[in-house]
Amino acid sequence: MKFPPAILLVTTLSAASALAASWVWLVSGAGREIARRDPFPVDSLPRFTADLPGVLTRGEGVPAEKLPGSWPRFRGPFGDGVADEDVPLLDRWPAGGPPRRWSVPLGEGYAGPAVHKGRVYVLDYEEGRAEGAVVPARRGDALRCLSLGDGVEIWRRWYHLPMVRSHGISRTVPAVTDRFAVSLGPMGHVLCVDAATGEAKWSRDLVAEFGALIPEWYAAQCPRIDVIGGAEAAVLAPGGDRGVLMLAIDCATGRELWRTPNPKRLQMTHSSIASMDWEGTPTFVYCTTGGVVGVAADDGRLLWEYPGWTIAPAIVPTPVVLEGNRILLTGGYKAGSLLLELRAGDDGKPAPVEIARLDERTFSVEQQTPIAFGDCIYGVLTKGSGPKKEQLVCLSPAGALLWSSGPERLFQLGPQLLAGDKLLLLDDHGTLTMVRHSATGYEELARSKLLDGHECWGPMALAGGLLLVRDLHTLVCLDLRDPAGKKGG
Repeated sequence: MKFPPAILLVTTLSAASALAASWVWLVSGAGREIARRDPFPVDSLPRFTADLPGVLTRGEGVPAEKLPGSWPRFRGPFGDGVADEDVPLLDRWPAGGPPRRWSVPLGEGYAGPAVHKGRVYVLDYEEGRAEGAVVPARRGDALRCLSLGDGVEIWRRWYHLPMVRSHGISRTVPAVTDRFAVSLGPMGHVLCVDAATGEAKWSRDLVAEFGALIPEWYAAQCPRIDVIGGAEAAVLAPGGDRGVLMLAIDCATGRELWRTPNPKRLQMTHSSIASMDWEGTPTFVYCTTGGVVGVAADDGRLLWEYPGWTIAPAIVPTPVVLEGNRILLTGGYKAGSLLLELRAGDDGKPAPVEIARLDERTFSVEQQTPIAFGDCIYGVLTKGSGPKKEQLVCLSPAGALLWSSGPERLFQLGPQLLAGDKLLLLDDHGTLTMVRHSATGYEELARSKLLDGHECWGPMALAGGLLLVRDLHTLVCLDLRDPAGKKGG
């Protein structure tokens, strides 16, 4: 694969905030009005000790275990944004959009759902409830488990953690297996619970234990669960000043399986950990504040580093693994994109080699991670990408522009996922668009305004033909199934 040469421009954006005003919001318990969205230094705010693992409350929901499908973590079953199921989807939607199965209110944020065994998991932020509610009128993170069938809450694990809005609050997608659910909160609090019951297994505070520096706009790193040494393990990248770049924790026992040393004190970013196989070696790939690293999945040893990819103030998209031991990195703030290839060095170890850089006008994605599948690499360009700003574009594996959606179809910072021959996109304002997966051109199949909110940035999930989407305050379940292919529920 060869990308055309381009110039990487990286700019910095100063963090400006009125901390006094933030403190007033924190102690006053302000409501849901949308606050100014400038970044502020999160580490300058008063530090509260969360009462981990919190309190478990049970609801009346029942798992919809007859409904098929699973979206068990950020970007789906394989972490690539592609649905791994054969449930037929509608080619066109009825007037008014696809049927709405249910909706539930959420605290302000962008945290996306995970789905497994008829359950929906979302790390919400509880902003305070009316008198008489099950949850006390205090603010804090809430890992919620809902029924996929009707959205009724099955259980909730909640801990007190007063916070200030900074582009919303919640951000991350839990990781779920048959046995465990793991969440990472906006201030670095990690929960591992029984996936069915919500009973606590263990919890960690990445700031208190590892000196993690929470990024501006809060932590957005989504946890993952991988099988390591025969055990299901939570894999996290705390970074920080106490010598731990990445670590794996046995979900069943809370015992650390390994730690990756961090002598350079690299810090976490908004990016999440990707995985790849390099010549038979399972590897975790992560963007830190000081460059990209590759870590061996079996024992946590650092395999390689590439310091030439940093973005201020934020790295958000997760590395995209391509065929041929290649990795596509992209970002906003005029960063453009970078293509790396891992090659065997003289010592036989992997060595990252820069293949090409693309400027902001060619390919630059600020927030959502691009989807690479078959002959297409899909991404929505930034506001600074010239004539094609905020358009969906499709690149070939060779880096050539195959098509763009045109100036009449802009998607801003909303999420995407691919299901069969259909690409689903949600724009900032809640309009869902279905596009044919194709290398030959933009073919729109359906388009409907489904949400009334704005900043609809939370990652979507698709399980058994049911699509979960959200805006700042509401999670909605939509039925995209073709009637001829419906099963159960």
